[in-house]
This record gives sequence, structure tokens and C-alpha cells, in this order.
Amino acid sequence: MAKVYLEVTLTIDGMDRAGATAVYILYKDPFLQIIKGALSKELLTHIEDVQVLHGFDCVENAQEYLLSDFFNKSVVPSLQPYLKGTPNIRIYSVT
Repeated sequence: MAKVYLEVTLTIDGMDRAGATAVYILYKDPFLQIIKGALSKELLTHIEDVQVLHGFDCVENAQEYLLSDFFNKSVVPSLQPYLKGTPNIRIYSVT
């Protein structure tokens, strides 16, 4: 069970959601296989935004992921064409 969740909230127009979903699908398995402490990854869609919820074993591993080349050189550039505004990123601990 995840002890920490990294939530990335993205504002993406309806017509661009298919592209953003393709990015999610492309990177889900590699995230789970290579990122230290990664336990889960889910895509949540809402009429106003899209959230990617990443489960981790600890806060430190969630923070390391945000600094990783995988996130900054693969995931972020792939999502960039679909984003409206700056993503909202938060780390939550399960109590």
C-alpha cells in the first residue's frame, strides 16, 4: 500500500486529452519498473482537469522522481504540447 502520493494536476483541453492519455500509457510501465519506490500510477479525469496520482513508499522517493531525468527529460516534454498553464504538483503522506 502506498504511504505517499504525488499528485500532478494538469489543465488540458478536451481535444488534447487523448494525446495526454497516450503519454500516460507510454510512461506508466517504465515508471513502475524503474523509479525507486514507485508502487502505483493512476490517471484521474475530471471535466476541469486531469490528475496523475503516483503512489510511493516514502516522501524522499517521490521528491527524487520529480528531480529525475525520466520525469524532466521524458515525461514533461511529452506532455508539454497538451498543457494549458503550469501543472500543480503536491506530495501527500498517508496518515
